Amino acid sequence: MKSLNLFITLFLFSFSYFFLGAESDHLQHSNSKSLRPNRLFVFGDSYADTGNIRKSLSDSWKIPYGITFPQKPSGRFSDGRVATDFLARYLGIKSPIPYTWKDYAGKERLLCGMNYAYGGTGVFKTKDNPLPNMTTQIDYFERILTARNIYSPSHLPSSLALVSVAGNDYATFMALKRPLTELPAFMQQVVGQIEANARRIHKLGVKKIAITSMQPLGCLPSITVFTSFQRCNATDNISTNLHNYLLHKAVARLNNETKPSTFVVLDHYNAFLTVFKNKGPEPGVTRFGNPLEPCCVGIDSNHDCSNVDEKGEKKYTVCEDPKGAFFWDIFHPTEEGWRSVYSVLHKSLTEVWI
Repeated sequence: MKSLNLFITLFLFSFSYFFLGAESDHLQHSNSKSLRPNRLFVFGDSYADTGNIRKSLSDSWKIPYGITFPQKPSGRFSDGRVATDFLARYLGIKSPIPYTWKDYAGKERLLCGMNYAYGGTGVFKTKDNPLPNMTTQIDYFERILTARNIYSPSHLPSSLALVSVAGNDYATFMALKRPLTELPAFMQQVVGQIEANARRIHKLGVKKIAITSMQPLGCLPSITVFTSFQRCNATDNISTNLHNYLLHKAVARLNNETKPSTFVVLDHYNAFLTVFKNKGPEPGVTRFGNPLEPCCVGIDSNHDCSNVDEKGEKKYTVCEDPKGAFFWDIFHPTEEGWRSVYSVLHKSLTEVWI
């Protein structure tokens, strides 16, 4: 009975999200047109990371990651470019340098911004992951600003911050086998911390902040594998909508504090679903044969994409055409998947920031 009550609660939140979220979107977008940002600061996880993790610690530095771009592993969790790269492209700037590579880039290159995202991290500490969570990432950002040898206060009002985080927090919640009855309260904690972190970024001087909604977690290949990649898990997606509902409310509160609007939600959830359902008419969006099936997978449940044995023999397979797949591995989109998602989002980006 408790699980049924939880399902009903999540459903009602999901229902409220769809019918009340539109009003929140309107509030977020009002009075927000201005010049296009000319630098990008990024905080988050593997959907945004472009190479911060040390090579010895991450599969993203192993073959076959990066086979599409730049034709070798680059620390991105994909066959090529990720969300950060496409957002930078739409802003008309170069993708920001990863924080851990800042000492190897010239000052002019750093003026495009900096990427503090680390794959596997979350709003809070995630399971068995010593890498910096979002709070620590903002600490790094503040340290750079305090030094004033790269960015001056005058650089920040014309900048944009991207926040892409929280999936790993929920993965940790499940890995720790916490009762599902605790999930709604935990979601409030996660979104509350995102709100506090976004407020802090704003107080540091960045006046435009984009926070991604949670992608449909029930559609990740790690979940759809149990239906042979044929359908999404509806219960997981209802839970996802609770997070997104709370996020929209948080962004509305932030905008009420900082009029005119400076915070927006990048709607990854509906952009993903739009791509999945595309049958051809959506301009700029690839029609994927089976968008739920990953391109790179382990040969069995004991192996993942990029795994090799002690002899160096591959324990994974890669599809013939990564451009024909939406998902690269069991968690992350391909470059073509991300390109299609940001093609869907392009119109809203144009309306908000140009």
